[in-house]
Amino acid sequence: MTLKQNLPHLDAINSYQFVTFRTKDSIDSFVLNLQSQNMPNNTKQASIDSYLDNSPKGAYLNNHILDSLYRYLVNLDNRIYELIAFSIMPNHVHILFKQTQPIAKTMQQIKGGSAKLINDILNRKDSLWCSDYFDRAIRDEKHFETTYNYIKNNALKARLQDHHKRFYSIYYSQMEKGL
Repeated sequence: MTLKQNLPHLDAINSYQFVTFRTKDSIDSFVLNLQSQNMPNNTKQASIDSYLDNSPKGAYLNNHILDSLYRYLVNLDNRIYELIAFSIMPNHVHILFKQTQPIAKTMQQIKGGSAKLINDILNRKDSLWCSDYFDRAIRDEKHFETTYNYIKNNALKARLQDHHKRFYSIYYSQMEKGL
C-alpha cells in the first residue's frame, strides 16, 4: 500500500477499483472542512459527494465538455484499464474499472489527458482536477454491485435533467451490440 496526500491507495493489478475525482474549483471551505474531519473515508467521501452533487462550483462538465470527456474515458478502455462504468457529474467523476497498471499511472493518464482536452475546449490554462482522488478496491461481488448501482443512479439521484447522458456502462454497451 502506498500513501498519497494522506489517502491510502490500494494498488492491486487485476482488481476492480472505484475512483472519484473532482474539479479543483469545486473545492471550497466546506469541502476542506469535511476533508479534515476525523471520520471513516467512506463516510467522508459520501458527505463530499452529496455536497458536490448540488454545488455549482467547478461545474465544467456539462454540454459539449460532457460529451468530450465521455468519449475520452470510453476511448481509454482496454488501453489503460478495463472500463466497467462511469458517471460524469457537473464537477466530479465516478469511475469503476479493472486495474491493468498502477493506479497512480492510470489516474495520471485519465486526469492529465482529459485536463488538456477540456482546457483546450474552454481556452483555459489553470489546473482542472484536484491532485488527489478517492479510490476504493472492490472487495467482493456485493461491493461491486453496490458500487455499480451507486454510479448508475448518481446523476438521476442528483436530479440532473441530462442524467441519461452522464452514465456509461459496459453492460449497456454490450446489450446495444447484441452480446
